[in-house]
Amino acid sequence: MSDRPQPLFITFEGIDGAGKSTHIATLAERLRHQGRAVTVTREPGGTALAEALRESLLRTSMDALTEALLVFAARRDHLRHVIEPALAAGQVVLCDRFTDATFAYQGYGRGFDLDVLRTLERWVQSGPAGWRQPDLTLWFDVPPEVAAARLAQARAPDRFEAQPQAFFERVAAGYAARAAEAPQRIVRIDARAEVSAVWQQVEAACRARGVLP
Repeated sequence: MSDRPQPLFITFEGIDGAGKSTHIATLAERLRHQGRAVTVTREPGGTALAEALRESLLRTSMDALTEALLVFAARRDHLRHVIEPALAAGQVVLCDRFTDATFAYQGYGRGFDLDVLRTLERWVQSGPAGWRQPDLTLWFDVPPEVAAARLAQARAPDRFEAQPQAFFERVAAGYAARAAEAPQRIVRIDARAEVSAVWQQVEAACRARGVLP
């Protein structure tokens, strides 16, 4: 039998300002301390092509269908060149956003057809290893007004971050809907708390799923 470690694909979801990045870095450090090989990546992004598409998405005005097609094009390249090779090598992949974000932002935020998104999800995420979905998703749930206050202190907003609060309320509802559809995969993290308290929730979720000992 092979002694290769079990690959794991863990995604971090939530609206901008939810505080995902800090905890991705902490979990990566913990896993590496245990001897695991870890790939940390993001969506849209992760490859040269996907990063170029990300810039277009963040800076160029377009309709919801164009957004969805660009997001899934970036995801396909990301899967082929980063995520699938890392998993095939037995690594842990930690990804800042994945398809749940597309349903939340383009589906619920923009009001785009969810059935079309489901079709694209099947097409893009199917491959030799089957239909790729995360093993665990940590959803950082925070009220839109709290997230907006955090962002206002951090940086100038991009095209998505500059949307009105009603948009982010729809996005948050989209994340809640995805969590209700996949409770075995998606764990809600109350991201309103202090960083240390949020990490305790992340750690507990990872321990419950065998990610951390």
